[in-house]
Amino acid sequence: MIIDFRSDTVTKPTSGMMEAMMNASVGDDVFMEDPTVNLLEKNMADLFGMEASLFCMSGTMSNQIAITSHTRPGDELICEQEAHVYIYEGGGIAFNAGCQTRPIAGDRGRIRAEQVLKSINADDVHKARTSIVCLENTSNRGGGSCYEMEEIKQIRQVCDKHQLILHLDGARLFNALIAKKEKPGEYGAIFHSISVCFNKGLGCPAGSILLGREKFILQARRIRKKFGGGMRQAGFLAATALYALDQNIERLNTDHKHAKLIGEALQKHPLVKMVLPVETNLVIFELNDGEDPAHFISRLKGKDILLLSISNKRLRIVTHLDISEEMVSVFLKTLAQIK
Repeated sequence: MIIDFRSDTVTKPTSGMMEAMMNASVGDDVFMEDPTVNLLEKNMADLFGMEASLFCMSGTMSNQIAITSHTRPGDELICEQEAHVYIYEGGGIAFNAGCQTRPIAGDRGRIRAEQVLKSINADDVHKARTSIVCLENTSNRGGGSCYEMEEIKQIRQVCDKHQLILHLDGARLFNALIAKKEKPGEYGAIFHSISVCFNKGLGCPAGSILLGREKFILQARRIRKKFGGGMRQAGFLAATALYALDQNIERLNTDHKHAKLIGEALQKHPLVKMVLPVETNLVIFELNDGEDPAHFISRLKGKDILLLSISNKRLRIVTHLDISEEMVSVFLKTLAQIK
């Protein structure tokens, strides 16, 4: 039995999800004639109280489409210094949108309204035009941390005052919704655009949705095509997302429970120096000074347990659909044996 904690992207479709794929009605999505994609886009727009949405292959694609659609080359984007759009999207902000980034040192991946305000460039020809703020909820490198809704509202007020776009990288937004007991419509009312992944906690093989106003989504569709992202019979993938929306949201509570158990065990372990607070399904921790993360990972791999190093000091464990209670128990017993 392989216990794979590397990411919630490693999940395999369940039998029910496979059946939904096989029974999907499909058409040509470039012609906007795939009924399953159209249904998914309508359902997601309705769920978040937004005008329209666009099905994309990945969260990186939907984020990059959003940034490119909202900005002009030479603009500046504000985000947290550990943000996925800045760290993990291949320099896409510069390559695709022609924009530069103003990274801010936040708290576990989260920034505050006053930090945004201080980072806005003056209207000066010598400086890039600040045009967009990107938040990430939950924060990947912040250990699955969640924003407080009041802080998001204050950031939106700053954006409105300075005519800035507010985009949400909500790759794991459903984890935040479950953890904070919030509603999708609360986010739809605040953000100009939202990206939500289906291929992480919801267990789909691929796919992300980009939400916003109808005019923005029309522009986003053009950008998706330019990125090479026009899809044909994409309903087979959209069907997995529709299935996940029905079956896999409430069960995120189980992932959060497993992560908390693992976090508590790591906090007590003699080799562990620090564990970030566990809010959702990500556990990020550091070993004691002098301990080799690669050796720690190798020892666990020898026991068929996989996890990731995300820096020269920090390691990450992610709980997900394919991690059972039995697997968590096996991990905890194995961890106790490592000294």
